[in-house]
Amino acid sequence: MISGNKAAYCVIGAGPCGLTASKNLLQRNIPFDCLEREQDLGGNWNCDKNSSSVFQSTHLISSKKLTEFIDFPMPKNYPEYPGHVQVLAYFRRYAKHFGLDDRIQFNSSVDRIERNGGHWEVKVSGETQPRKYAGVVIANGHHWDPSYPEISGEFSGREIHSREYKTPDFLTGKRVLVVGAGNSGCDIAVEAARHAQVTFHSLRRGYHFLPKFLFGKPIDRCGERLHRWHLPLWMRRWIASLSLRIAIGNPHCYGLPSPDHRLFETHPIINSQLPYFLGHGLIRTKPDVKSLTGDRVQFIDDSEEKIDIIIYATGYKLSFPFIDNEYLNLREGCPDLYLNVFHPHYDNLFFIGLIQPNGGIWGLADYQSQLVANFISVMESDPQTVEWLRHAKLGQRPKINGGIRYIESPRHRIEVEYFDYRKILQKTIHQIARR
Repeated sequence: MISGNKAAYCVIGAGPCGLTASKNLLQRNIPFDCLEREQDLGGNWNCDKNSSSVFQSTHLISSKKLTEFIDFPMPKNYPEYPGHVQVLAYFRRYAKHFGLDDRIQFNSSVDRIERNGGHWEVKVSGETQPRKYAGVVIANGHHWDPSYPEISGEFSGREIHSREYKTPDFLTGKRVLVVGAGNSGCDIAVEAARHAQVTFHSLRRGYHFLPKFLFGKPIDRCGERLHRWHLPLWMRRWIASLSLRIAIGNPHCYGLPSPDHRLFETHPIINSQLPYFLGHGLIRTKPDVKSLTGDRVQFIDDSEEKIDIIIYATGYKLSFPFIDNEYLNLREGCPDLYLNVFHPHYDNLFFIGLIQPNGGIWGLADYQSQLVANFISVMESDPQTVEWLRHAKLGQRPKINGGIRYIESPRHRIEVEYFDYRKILQKTIHQIARR
């Protein structure tokens, strides 16, 4: 086992983002250690591990073509939306193909990161001395530290966060309330509808619900086509809204509240089954929760229901417990980074995967990792390019929202528009290559 190397970089996490960060460092002969707290790779997609938030029925919500790594396609026999078992097998093949198996140090939990001069000291659990590294690449994910809503009162039934949910067995015959209309909340509500006595679904506001397929194609592939046509945002929104009205109608028709925002202004909710179960009365929509009293839940419309189990699908906090906030350049609780990757002041602290795109993340993380590996490479060989990048980090940030004004919500602090963000990453990579 390597015990640190002043010339090496430390990659934290062996989920998909840590894997592609490691792959790009390895391809450029940059020494590194990849530290993973679990005894296996896969991160969030390794369902059996404590750090995972996926459940047994989880599938991708972005199509395989727009999710896969850019240099390692998913198998042709995979469905358009692979399940977590197939995803984990894909990661294993990726790690083997690029020679990463022997480069990952498992059961290596990072307790602390401290800056010491121009280097970083990384304290690994169980080791007496900190390791010294030239730099750190943080790829620990952002779907592991659960966020709970503040609700007055006490509940006498069972309460869990969606992160703890794995199988629906314990829902059988129960009166279940799912709080939250993100993708996990909608998936769990649909699954509960098949097993529970009755399923209630609490939504803070109205949302646009998108089917997984539109006109026989994965819906993100349809969005890709609109971008290829170079249509302006207003026209893409008009075409998409019209197509959704034809395909599934107005959410209000299914008993859902009407959206209070325009299409694309929230993170997309991809679910083809929710309207079906709503239309059959197997899911009952409720507004936001007001208070809890014993086994009763009161909602803001003053309606009340007897509930046995509450599942909070209320998202996750951005959390970096191993590093002080003083190093994170926080703005409204979120690291303020150039392209969501580069620290504006430290040339040896990087973040991979700190984004929430309206599409797959792994290919974007690959482009991010290319930028990081390129930057590290030119720090010793090309002072002019380094100065150009340093100036860019401190200058005006490129718009990575595709012109969309996302509604004010913690979940949108790292939201990016997939296609525009990908284009910016590719452009920056090409600019470095040209210089």
